[in-house]
Amino acid sequence: MASLPSSIPNHHHCRSSSSTSASIPNPGPSQPSLLVFSGGTAFNGVVEELKSFTTRVAHVLPVSDDGGSTAEIVRVLGCVLGGPAVGDIRSRCLRLSDQSTSEALAVRRLLGHRLPLDPLQAKSEWYNIVEGEHPLWKGVSKPYRETIRAFLVYFQNQILQRADDLFCFSNGSIGNFFFAGARIFFQSLDAAIFLFSRVSDIPSESLVLPVISTNDRLTLGCELLDGTIIRGQNEISHPTNGSMEPINKVRSLVPGLPSRIKRVFYMSSEGKNLLHEVFPAANPAVLEQLSNVDCIVYAMGSLFTSICPSLVLISIGEIISSRSCPKVLLLNGTDDRETSGFSASCFVTAITDALNRTYGDHHNCLENLPSEYINTILVPRDGEIPVDVENLAAQGILDVIHERKYNSGLNVQNDTEEKTLFTSSCCRSSLLVRFVIPEANCPAYLDC
Repeated sequence: MASLPSSIPNHHHCRSSSSTSASIPNPGPSQPSLLVFSGGTAFNGVVEELKSFTTRVAHVLPVSDDGGSTAEIVRVLGCVLGGPAVGDIRSRCLRLSDQSTSEALAVRRLLGHRLPLDPLQAKSEWYNIVEGEHPLWKGVSKPYRETIRAFLVYFQNQILQRADDLFCFSNGSIGNFFFAGARIFFQSLDAAIFLFSRVSDIPSESLVLPVISTNDRLTLGCELLDGTIIRGQNEISHPTNGSMEPINKVRSLVPGLPSRIKRVFYMSSEGKNLLHEVFPAANPAVLEQLSNVDCIVYAMGSLFTSICPSLVLISIGEIISSRSCPKVLLLNGTDDRETSGFSASCFVTAITDALNRTYGDHHNCLENLPSEYINTILVPRDGEIPVDVENLAAQGILDVIHERKYNSGLNVQNDTEEKTLFTSSCCRSSLLVRFVIPEANCPAYLDC
């Protein structure tokens, strides 16, 4: 395991780093270990590049996604499915999946496929896939075909048993349907993740961990500074009015929030107060990883609906504040509905408040300083978020690293959020690993 710096520099240190598209050597058996708090979209571009540096990454993901095909699955199968949403988990599993063989690529294409927006076309294509006749099955060998198809058929049977609720396949994710079938069959989210990981051939040291492991259905809520309560991740981040079309959360035309977000919390029918607020326990596997990794990362993405839902749970703040390791914030490249008008120090304040549970039950509040949770900020090139270094210094954050140059051949397909929120994936990966590789052994491709 790579050794860690004993402390963070006690002076303000702004510096730049460069990255090129040169091939990246295998870091070998001494790969650094990271834990990343992220959502299911914005960090995906970095995931692709990060695999070139280290596969020892624990990806901690929220379980409050309630849009798209996830919402339709819950609407029709909620009574039998139970448990948290898996859209973000499926998205990350796909990005971690093997791409080294033609069959691996075929499996990835199949599980990453989305059905057409038109409901009739979507339903027709879905039946074609379930019956094993769709061209997407080309290149998938019989063992994989039979395994994947069995859980797709099981999912379809569950839908047919609920004839009163017609399922809408519009823009449906085949990966989500496979995940749902496995989860209902095993009655276990962990078992479904294990199956998906094996089918996708994800490296065994790469972990995809739901921040909460439960069979209860949870909803994300938020309280604004003006007292307004908003229920549901989509309603907070990008209201869709029931549309199944893909959403550009960064440049969407939805109206801004009436005031800034004060806190996020979990809601359930089991909640005892007027907000139906509940306090689920963090996944023990997350706490174990958090206690042992070489570096903790707060990824770019939707701050209050992708990152903070994982931070407000009891024991998360306690463990992070106790660690003397790099704790890195990857600053967004631009703002969104949740962070309009934010500077870098505002991001730090929001993360600190979430980990301290400042506005929650006063019996569970912490009083740790921002610097106990974050000691380094990575700033993307041409980012639009103001970096207010004086306020950051007042918060005790003295290491602010600006990307200087980026030249990578990364192809991020057609995901606007990934491109806009954080464009320089390769640079981010190299900088992250740089924190946990001893300087004497720093590879030539890192600006150490």
